[in-house]
Amino acid sequence: MATISRFEDIKAWQQARELCKLIHSFTLKPAFSKDFRLVGQIKGSSGSIMDNIAEGFERNGNREFIQFLSIAKGSSGETRSQLYRALDNEYISKEEFDKAFLMAEESSKLISGFMEYLNQSEIKGSKFK
Repeated sequence: MATISRFEDIKAWQQARELCKLIHSFTLKPAFSKDFRLVGQIKGSSGSIMDNIAEGFERNGNREFIQFLSIAKGSSGETRSQLYRALDNEYISKEEFDKAFLMAEESSKLISGFMEYLNQSEIKGSKFK
């Protein structure tokens, strides 16, 4: 695995950022934008994916990073659940749902793989050097 020197280099973070931008575009639709609670929840959970990856990375410790990745993975599940609500309320089309759902699912898979790598790694983080 290539050395990662910034959280922006992490594929899971990049994917989560794209998902966050897509979710934002959905929430600008007139009907969706009026559901303030769902807008806040889905923007919060999708943003939490990328934010927790970034925060965990900046902690400079393997164990802490894994914990934050776990939270990011949970936020991915939360986002997928909220996408169902947006679909069921007819705020987004099935095609839009499918695209965002696949992005969220891919983010979750990338996070899982990264967690597995870190769990097996001898690297403990720069604060333990």
